[in-house]
Amino acid sequence: MSRVEVLRSIVDRILEDVRDPENRRCGFVHLYGVSLVATWLARRRGENEDLAASAGMLHDIGTYETGDPTDHAARSANRARAILQATSLYAEHEIRTICTAIGHHSDKKSTHDPFSELLKDADVLQHILYNPTLPPLPNDAPRREDCLRMLSPQTDR
Repeated sequence: MSRVEVLRSIVDRILEDVRDPENRRCGFVHLYGVSLVATWLARRRGENEDLAASAGMLHDIGTYETGDPTDHAARSANRARAILQATSLYAEHEIRTICTAIGHHSDKKSTHDPFSELLKDADVLQHILYNPTLPPLPNDAPRREDCLRMLSPQTDR
């Protein structure tokens, strides 16, 4: 089993313990969705696809596990570090890359390292693709237009 699949099985167990069925469903949809979009973006941008998939799976884990969205990026980064270390499948520099991106993913107004930017864009794109008729989340607004351009047909040729 690949390390992404190991990680997904851990996340699945965490989400299966979420009591509220709507939050559980949202957790599965959002975490898997961001993971898939992050993998796609990593391929396009020449980043590590495996690390992108892992970061996407864990980027909001602190919120879904506790039900508390307070300071969720930092809390999710800390929880992700513990999960990744417990697997013994990730090198320390990989854990640092993933957790740095998770820690930055809510700061959509600022620019950070390319891997952090990839995770931010994956988060916004998942929100758009999940339901394009919904208004943008306030935090997504600074990136929404750039992310929409990524989805236009001429950018995929």
